Amino acid sequence: MTASPRPPRTLALFLSALLLPATVATAGAVLRGAEAYTYLALDLGTLIVPLLLSFEPRLRFWCKWPGLFTGIGVMAAVFIAWDAVFTANGVWGFNPRYLTGPHLGGLPLEEWLFFVVVPYSCTFNYEVMRYAVRRDVLGRAARPLATVLIVLLTAVGLLHPGHLYTTVTFLSTAALLALHVFVLRSPYLGRFLLAYALNLVPFVLVNGVLTGSLLEEPVVWYNDAENLGIRLGTIPVEDSMYLLFFLLLTTTFHERPLKRAHGDLPPPVPGRGAD
Repeated sequence: MTASPRPPRTLALFLSALLLPATVATAGAVLRGAEAYTYLALDLGTLIVPLLLSFEPRLRFWCKWPGLFTGIGVMAAVFIAWDAVFTANGVWGFNPRYLTGPHLGGLPLEEWLFFVVVPYSCTFNYEVMRYAVRRDVLGRAARPLATVLIVLLTAVGLLHPGHLYTTVTFLSTAALLALHVFVLRSPYLGRFLLAYALNLVPFVLVNGVLTGSLLEEPVVWYNDAENLGIRLGTIPVEDSMYLLFFLLLTTTFHERPLKRAHGDLPPPVPGRGAD
């Protein structure tokens, strides 16, 4: 019996996509005299490997761009408006020391780019994981796991109405998860949650720098009166659910035109794209 072909090259690409932001973050942290490009460097460093590998012949990520960019467009419309309102009301803000200068709608150019490069790169990792991990690891456990998360997020959000970032983020994330669990019954939920857990690694690296890790001052500052005041290193705990919300919103539209089955997948065929 012939063993199923393994995709070591794809796994290596996935690891490099995870590790590159750390390299860029470290380089940005030691830059002096060019610190105004720190946030921009983080954006570009997050994007470059996934973009270059979008044309990898087995993954064929570029073929999935229509749904992906629809998802990014919808997500960005929601989150940029949210970001602008929160910035104007002092929930968070940006340190001009690490920005190139141009602003649009009250937000720096680098923040607009963030809402393109992060979902693009994280969705690339989602597709690589789907190709490399043929088994639906979470399987039937995905819906109960998501249900527990919905209950916890709803409870915390309702119990802290005075913390605007906490309440809006937790309740919005709970609502979108509930849509997928109880209405859409999305077959890709388990694969999404696994990819989300893996994407937390590069997100923590990049967001750690944005919130002040390795730098003298944070690129993005937060008003702790509007959040729980719980930090994962320098990162507000709410950011983890903020990431889940905007990635799930993007993935909803990314998956829609693909109409794929999401159980255990057959072995990959060399030279062909992901199922």
